[in-house]
Amino acid sequence: MRFLRIALAVASLAVSTAFASPLDPKEGAEYVTLASPQPTKSVGKKIEVIEFFMYHCPACNAFEPHLADWVKKQGDNILFRRVHFASSNNDPEAHLHLTLEAMGKGEEMHPKVLRAFHVERIRLNKDANILEWIPKQGIDQAKFMEYWNSFGVLTKLKSAPQLIQNYKVDSAPSIVIDGRLMTSPSLIGDANPGLTNATQYPAIGQTLDALVAKAQKEKAGPAAAPAKAPAKPAGK
Repeated sequence: MRFLRIALAVASLAVSTAFASPLDPKEGAEYVTLASPQPTKSVGKKIEVIEFFMYHCPACNAFEPHLADWVKKQGDNILFRRVHFASSNNDPEAHLHLTLEAMGKGEEMHPKVLRAFHVERIRLNKDANILEWIPKQGIDQAKFMEYWNSFGVLTKLKSAPQLIQNYKVDSAPSIVIDGRLMTSPSLIGDANPGLTNATQYPAIGQTLDALVAKAQKEKAGPAAAPAKAPAKPAGK
């Protein structure tokens, strides 16, 4: 019986991937739906898109320019934000991200932090290294420390691992759309093994486009049926 269940699971996966397509992503192939949808911060018709990332992650660094282009293309369709994948409730990298975010410098400094890690080989994975690096970026040290030690930042840092658990994210980079549709470059690549280095990132963009459109459609609800013309009285 156990063998049969395994065989059926493998067969189901094979069927889902056989019909996988970045243009028409399938549940269980290019994306999964969270069992417990999470609250979103978007308002109106905008769809929230969250990137779960880590500064030191090579895949996140490689993905960043393509993701930045996609976010720019989506424009007002989405509310984009980032969550650093915290390894603990005092993760220095997550602490750095939350501090820069609180200062309103998260997006401005994001490529600079990635460059420090992946090009300049500066290991910003310890508090001391971060605090030494910050003034060299033209950021006022005293102002940075004010946010670094603030109640708001420390509260978010303490709850960061729980946030990761709530979203059931287990790798970076991962993307969650509308608090419930989760995908990642690795998930899309596994579902479409024919992708090459040249086609991988366009395919990811196609999947994200489709998932945003899906969320928009579901958020709008079913289209209203056209009103029926009143019945004509008999004999007329």
